Amino acid sequence: MNSTSTTFKTAADASLEQEFLDKGYVIAPAGDRAALDKIQSLVAALTAAHLGTDVGDDAGQFLDTIHERVSAADLNALRLAVINGMNTEDWLRAAYFRLAADTLSSLVGNELSMQRRVNLSIQMPEDDSSLLPVHADVWSGDSPYEVVLWVPLVNCHGTKSMYLLPPERDREAQEDIRKLSGGNAEELFHAIEPDLLWLDIPYGHVLVFWQALMHGNRINRETETRWSMNCRFKSVFSPYGDKRLGEFFEPITLRAASRLALDYDLPQGFDD
Repeated sequence: MNSTSTTFKTAADASLEQEFLDKGYVIAPAGDRAALDKIQSLVAALTAAHLGTDVGDDAGQFLDTIHERVSAADLNALRLAVINGMNTEDWLRAAYFRLAADTLSSLVGNELSMQRRVNLSIQMPEDDSSLLPVHADVWSGDSPYEVVLWVPLVNCHGTKSMYLLPPERDREAQEDIRKLSGGNAEELFHAIEPDLLWLDIPYGHVLVFWQALMHGNRINRETETRWSMNCRFKSVFSPYGDKRLGEFFEPITLRAASRLALDYDLPQGFDD
């Protein structure tokens, strides 16, 4: 890294940047706790409406124990209903962005593109139908310039959370991935398992991670259900992968100079 560039950053930004470079992720308090609570309440209300029940006094407790109200066979229908319902709310994406606006600005930039739809994952205890085998998103066409904002709607810990492989070990493993995996994700998981980090993320905090690192989840062996949301962000003018601007991504924080430049055409004759 060019050390001169660090002199143009605040001490806080430089520290956060170094943490992200070293670990591949940061966990931070939600930048707008009221927005997080509103999102949690929305998800709980949509869930209750789909199941024909009441949330009760504690949305977090309702979500944590949802496995007592729905079967694994009906889980995906619930998840899709909630995803569709929450993405019809015109305030959702802006509220989601505010959960990590300062962190994203420090790590990614202040002219951002955001995924057009926010995703939701639900993983009930002992359910093997919602597993995400070890992978890196760039392997399936995502840009290495993207980060993921992962937001738990309940306390996430142990196998109720997700894992990732730290950058130094990840570099080594990806260089030798064919030998480690034999073309099989389960073999790859067991090869890197001793070095994996399981991330403890309490409700009220958010995770931003670099999705080029290997990550995934396993069967939830805890006694509560995991609810987490995820959405991708990247610098507007950085290279895109298969997920394109205007299709998958939408600019959200273009600055005035960029807006003027995008609309500007040289007068006729200057390019002759």
